Amino acid sequence: MKLSVVIITKNGERGLPSCLKSCNFADEILIVDSGSTDRTKEIAHSFGATIIHQDWLGFGPQKHFAVLKASYDWILCLDDDEYLSDQLISSIKDLINKDQNEYSVYRINRCNKFLGRYLRHGEGYPDKLIRLFNRKFAHWTNDIVHEHVTTDAPIGELSGDLIHDSNECLNKYLTKQNIYTTLQAERSPVLSKKNLFAHILISPFIRFIKYYFFKLGFLDGIPGFIHISIGCINSFTKYVKIYEIQKKK
Repeated sequence: MKLSVVIITKNGERGLPSCLKSCNFADEILIVDSGSTDRTKEIAHSFGATIIHQDWLGFGPQKHFAVLKASYDWILCLDDDEYLSDQLISSIKDLINKDQNEYSVYRINRCNKFLGRYLRHGEGYPDKLIRLFNRKFAHWTNDIVHEHVTTDAPIGELSGDLIHDSNECLNKYLTKQNIYTTLQAERSPVLSKKNLFAHILISPFIRFIKYYFFKLGFLDGIPGFIHISIGCINSFTKYVKIYEIQKKK
């Protein structure tokens, strides 16, 4: 089983060394860069990665483009601020050394770092994502933001964590969330005034109860509380933006 690791980048010099070091066992590392001006390309070359340029298409289309450009059908998709835990490396190595695999698509647990703490509950963990797959059986959606891998094939589970070590400052994180909610609102279906008001009023409350209490987010301390609270604000903001868009129309 030949494995291609594909990574999309733009100015990812901070996290890229850890990312590339953790996946250097792959048969190919392909980086699709959208115009880095830092040391991203230099770092990629030092690890023997192949680099191609593609102007930014949006998250889903950019990742789909990267998958199509890979040399092998088995794909591991990573972001430049993610790296594989030792246990996950062992799981993937065991998989690619088998003569035959039970599944063509695998889901991985992602552990997110927020305000200096690796979250282990709430929305932060386990953040289950399909990242390892045979491209004949799965593909990235066309979503500009909040893209995901879609498949009709049965999905296996890998042990070990994908570590998301973004280390963003709060201001940058909030700026990104504001962009995401705008994109989500612009692509949301039209809702009746009654349903829209219900979402504005109820969705943040339900989201908080779900992740802070039922998903044990309170065990992640203040960072966990802030992370979930921002998610609730995002939910509120998205529906308010939908209201604004519909009102203008």
